[in-house]
Amino acid sequence: MPTQAPAPLRKESPLAEILDATNRVILGKDGEIRMALACLLARGHLLIEDLPGVGKTTLAHTLAAVLGMRFSRIQFTSDMLPADIIGISIFERERSSFRFIPGPIFAHVVLADEINRATPKTQSALLEAMEEHQVTSEGETRPMPDPFFVIATQNPSHHIGAYPLPESQLDRFMMRIALGYPDHAAERALLEGGGRRESAASVSACLAPGMLAQLQSQAAAVHVAPALLDYVQALLAATRDEPRFVHGLSPRAALALLAAARAWAFIDGRAMVLPEDVQTVLPAIARHRLRLAQTGSGAGSDDIAELVQRTPLS
Repeated sequence: MPTQAPAPLRKESPLAEILDATNRVILGKDGEIRMALACLLARGHLLIEDLPGVGKTTLAHTLAAVLGMRFSRIQFTSDMLPADIIGISIFERERSSFRFIPGPIFAHVVLADEINRATPKTQSALLEAMEEHQVTSEGETRPMPDPFFVIATQNPSHHIGAYPLPESQLDRFMMRIALGYPDHAAERALLEGGGRRESAASVSACLAPGMLAQLQSQAAAVHVAPALLDYVQALLAATRDEPRFVHGLSPRAALALLAAARAWAFIDGRAMVLPEDVQTVLPAIARHRLRLAQTGSGAGSDDIAELVQRTPLS
């Protein structure tokens, strides 16, 4: 599948500062970092599925630090309850009333670490917050902070103690990416420099308060030509007509694809979306939403690549 080579950003650009700072911590993963940043600029949520120890948690810590946002980490376990995430109400005898104690989900960047180690009941505590940016507890609805960005990590589904995320939960994530092993040069630098978690703690914020919302608005304003919309709809139709998939991409996935393509173009400093932008972000948008009819597993990169090759640009 053709992919677009990232264009160099202006040195004075805040996005360049974010990428540079993150790349100094997460070595050799520029493409994955750009994809995570595009997800944030598109106001989505990010799922990172990979083996333990490849830097998933460190990436979340680093992004929160460089963005200067309030960060909360939730370690998911099999005995966790929804109230451990949302919060609880306690009765205060002095005031003869209940007081709500917010849970760790009330933060700008929430790391749901090893989300598939919790039961489906606990996983569902994130559904309303991720979709509607609010939480309803004991009959009262409370808004989430703005911006609100969930980065969830999960271990491969075949690992012991993992509960696969249901389709409704997977669909709340705009993108799913994997970090993979570092290349030889990056791993050598890692071995020589020691662990990177400490480096993440020392990263300085690259954005002033309120600047992220401005960048998100600018990304959403990137121009999309009618011909590009035709191409996006052709890709959507191809997923829905493909017999190897259980079902095609939904309208929500279509909006996510367009928002992510806009954000990718914005990171590259362009004012309009190209077909290559759509092709670049499509695997991260589609892999966790498309299931193979024959095996029931998620679609692979080869399946998405073949889909793109068979869909004409005009």
